[in-house]
Amino acid sequence: MSTEQAPVVEKPPPPPAAPPAGHEPRFWSPRRAPAALVAVLVLVTAGAFLYDIAAVRAHHPAMHWRRALAHRLAEQPLDDTWVLAGAGIAAALGLWLLILAVTPGLRDLLPMRRIHPDVRAGLRRDAAALLLRDRAMEISGVRRVRVRLRRSRAHVLAVSHFRELDEVRGDLEAALTDAIRAMGLARPPALTLHVIRPGRKG
Repeated sequence: MSTEQAPVVEKPPPPPAAPPAGHEPRFWSPRRAPAALVAVLVLVTAGAFLYDIAAVRAHHPAMHWRRALAHRLAEQPLDDTWVLAGAGIAAALGLWLLILAVTPGLRDLLPMRRIHPDVRAGLRRDAAALLLRDRAMEISGVRRVRVRLRRSRAHVLAVSHFRELDEVRGDLEAALTDAIRAMGLARPPALTLHVIRPGRKG
């Protein structure tokens, strides 16, 4: 009597879960220009000092610029205007570099919800504002729309030349809320809506 064994089917492992909405980090700017500027300045300064130190080690006289700099620094008082100005500029540049190092940058790129864990997408802020403006212009009674889109809030000012303002405001709020939801942003901006009548001419 023969017994047949049922084939064993292995289930594929589940894909890694995508991060929840609202926790998508912002895009970081590469900041090539500040990095290149700092690298060039450090390379030139370090190269000049290393060359001079190597020349002194080889029993050659120190370069004139280093002797003059050392002599000037030894005689220059610390409360001199130029010394204070140079220190202030150096401190400002250092603070600027620290801010660049700890902030992501790319403020015009809004991160979108990650559907696949290996793919990141972003939406430009001006494109998102244009989308909201186009959706608002589709509402009956809207004559002109101005949209200012921040990272956490969308400010919309609409001018309505007919229909009741409450009706226009209700239609706009529904349409814009749906448009913001359809963008798929990781942090959907809150909507601030104002509807006014056009100003009188003359």
